[in-house]
Amino acid sequence: MAEVFLTLHVLAAVLAIGPIAVAGSLFPRYASRDHEEGREPSASGLLHRICRGYAFAGLAVPVFGLVTGILLGVLAQAWLIASIILTALAAALLALGILPAQRRLLAGRAAGEETGPAVSRLHMLTGFFNLVWAAVVVLMVVRPGA
Repeated sequence: MAEVFLTLHVLAAVLAIGPIAVAGSLFPRYASRDHEEGREPSASGLLHRICRGYAFAGLAVPVFGLVTGILLGVLAQAWLIASIILTALAAALLALGILPAQRRLLAGRAAGEETGPAVSRLHMLTGFFNLVWAAVVVLMVVRPGA
């Protein structure tokens, strides 16, 4: 049974977190381009909807991960605890930083506000989000101390 939940955990991570990583990374570029060219934010709006929608699907990743950890009896191992903490950090970055910044940029574009510094900050946040997930993947594969 653990194999089934591990498979679901990995599939959920690839299919939910992957699109967020890609769409989140592309959003600042398209938000800047839309703003500079005076276009409606169609591409950046779509990328924001992808990030927002897949964020909810991404909730399956820690759920399946915790069930897998329970079934395998590894919840107390340091690599898994570190992965849980990093996953919580990534979720906080997405929910409290990236998605609100995307909303503000879309709203600022509609109001004609300057977006340069906000775009730079969003680039940094999405890059950090992706690095955190890369660290989680490394911990899941290498499992130091296991």
